[in-house]
Amino acid sequence: MLKQRIITALVLAPLALAGVFLLPLTGFGFFIAAIIMLGAWEWANLSGFEQVSIRLAYTAVVGILCGLSIFLPPFLILGVAVVWWLVVFVLVKQYPASSRLLKSRPLRLVMGLLTLVPAWFSLYLLKQMSDSDWQIATVLIIVWSADCGAYFVGKRFGRTKLIEPVSPKKTLEGLVGGLLLAVLLASVVTVLGSVGFQQSFFLLLTTTVTVLVSVLGDLWESVLKRERGLKDSGHLLPGHGGVLDRIDSLTAAIPIFTLAVMIIRGV
Repeated sequence: MLKQRIITALVLAPLALAGVFLLPLTGFGFFIAAIIMLGAWEWANLSGFEQVSIRLAYTAVVGILCGLSIFLPPFLILGVAVVWWLVVFVLVKQYPASSRLLKSRPLRLVMGLLTLVPAWFSLYLLKQMSDSDWQIATVLIIVWSADCGAYFVGKRFGRTKLIEPVSPKKTLEGLVGGLLLAVLLASVVTVLGSVGFQQSFFLLLTTTVTVLVSVLGDLWESVLKRERGLKDSGHLLPGHGGVLDRIDSLTAAIPIFTLAVMIIRGV
């Protein structure tokens, strides 16, 4: 299994990074939309729909809504994303009591739209910024470093369960470890880049919030998988499960990070 995971990562990582950093805006939009639509395919199954026709239709709807979202005010979509992730926080925190709200399969499809479309829109918005590569790299590094820190610290020192009914393996110690690693890397950036005090403060604050929200994205997918009785969201990535298993943290983190960047810049 480990060998399979490594081979898959070695193949996919360069392709993903090339798509993110080398493609022009339009190509980037289609590239990210393809990933989001693969996630939508899996989300339909997590919602309880196994029929290929329904899953294809849902995937197409998500793709169309991603395209249409560019015609809406950015703060409207990002504001909806903030409200939605606050709702998710309550659903995750109250689980399994909140499971009664997840019994409706159509409602879970709507929840997928609120999870996936703002994530695509936020990345598309970041790509339009003059320093897009820097901004996208920053949010990816924040989330990935938090994941790595949480994994290794949690495995070594984890004792206190974070939300055991949702994810028995996640611990408070792991969360703190991931947060500290992400903040440490952000601090190194501020030092090497000779960033001013105010910018440093906002970067560290944004890092902290982004990490916490990224964990929520991970837990949210865990809730859906638990409700569906699945270990992985899919089997598209050998050794890694499904696409949603790889992007769950990012779906939550990217809209919040993008909103923070826009607020800081006064856009």
